[in-house]
Amino acid sequence: MRKLLKKQGFAPAVVVTDKLKSYAAAFRMLGLGARHEQGLWANNRAENSHQPVRRRERKMQRFKSPGSAQRFLNLHAAVHNTFNVQRHLISRSTLRTFRAEAMTQWEAATIGG
Repeated sequence: MRKLLKKQGFAPAVVVTDKLKSYAAAFRMLGLGARHEQGLWANNRAENSHQPVRRRERKMQRFKSPGSAQRFLNLHAAVHNTFNVQRHLISRSTLRTFRAEAMTQWEAATIGG
């Protein structure tokens, strides 16, 4: 918290957090006199802005390094985009045609390539 405040350069007028009791003690220890809002939905905006970061972190947990995760995800995206078709937008016969073409491309890339 101290580093965050130092990086900001000025003391905030209002601090919005969840209902964790240790925040109040930390603010007293830092000498922060800002108004401290703790509400049921007050922190939603901050928490929702972190969702994409959290999603990436969750995917990274099984990998030893960010580089290995990136290599896998690049390959996975290419394969996923080949086979993932929005089924609700097309008919069953068109889906079968797309899947057959995807399998042909896959076989050409893996076996025949």
